[in-house]
Amino acid sequence: MRKSHPLRRVVLATAATVSGIVLLLSLKPSSDPGSAQAAGSGTGAAAAAQEAAQGGAGAPVTGTMTGDAVQTQYGAVQVRITVVANKIMKAEAVQAPKGGTSDQKTALAVPKLNAQVVAKQSPDIDTVSGATYTSEGYKKSLQSAIDKANASAGSGSGSSQGSGSAQAGGAFTGSAVQTQYGTVQVRITVTGGKITKAEAVQAPKGGTSDQKTQLSVPKLNQEAVAKGSADIDSVSGATYTSEGYKKSLQSALDQAKAKGGSASGSGSAGAASGAAQAKTVTGAVQQTQYGAVQVRITVAGGKITKAEAVQAPKGGTSDQKTQLSVPKLNQEAVAKGSADIDSVSGATYTSEGYKKSLQSALDQAGG
Repeated sequence: MRKSHPLRRVVLATAATVSGIVLLLSLKPSSDPGSAQAAGSGTGAAAAAQEAAQGGAGAPVTGTMTGDAVQTQYGAVQVRITVVANKIMKAEAVQAPKGGTSDQKTALAVPKLNAQVVAKQSPDIDTVSGATYTSEGYKKSLQSAIDKANASAGSGSGSSQGSGSAQAGGAFTGSAVQTQYGTVQVRITVTGGKITKAEAVQAPKGGTSDQKTQLSVPKLNQEAVAKGSADIDSVSGATYTSEGYKKSLQSALDQAKAKGGSASGSGSAGAASGAAQAKTVTGAVQQTQYGAVQVRITVAGGKITKAEAVQAPKGGTSDQKTQLSVPKLNQEAVAKGSADIDSVSGATYTSEGYKKSLQSALDQAGG
């Protein structure tokens, strides 16, 4: 048998090795367009999720929403936000504690809180050191304003402007606004997109306030109906009452506009889905002889499924009365689905405040 030459074997082995390397290189996977597309869609999904968290894709909210007035140990705090395409562009405190050291604390805290809201786009903001009560009140009122914006987004309201004429039909109760001489709260009736009636359900009283209220409120009511907006003149000699009236009127208009957007949805299917969607609405703060009362309701399918008092009188005998009355009032609100509920014996003031705040929440919900 003939033997192979050693040099020939070396040449053949080298050729085989080179051929193998070339083959391996030719099998190297190229970039996969499908994988790149999947990665791109993942980024888009994350952006869509972020957009939905801010207000929902396809239904951008634009407008001005005024939160409820929240009572603190040093005075009322109320926040208004301006939203453009689902983003909070501006936050401001339309009410804040004043007088004495409160002026300094308000001047210190409010600008910082406003800036945080715009930066974080949520009520999860830090309390300002040295102004704890103001900060907590601010955050509660801010949450209320965001709730209104979310309700507008969920109902499909594309735009909710803060000024101008009302859009939806029904009765709407504005937030209770604290003035130097007492609380002012306005309720409006809207028909065919116009204010047909305005009334002050709360106004300063006692002493000279009675005369000023009788002088100013009828004029303010007439102007609200005539102009169809909160851009009305203050009544001479009743400046504080007039300013409180206008703020509460604007709050009522904000609610009417939010509902107006939902009423103008597309078709009955949209209305059905809106009715089935659960939403939470917080009523206006009601001041009673023993403390503030504020009610929050959850509405689903056009019915109240939950009612709770987020504020109620406390301290001394008020604790016992609150524990006695609030659970009963909550149950009645759910059972009757309206503010036409019975007062609890022994807790008349709390019951009356509860019913007024409940009615305010129902007005916002469109009930």
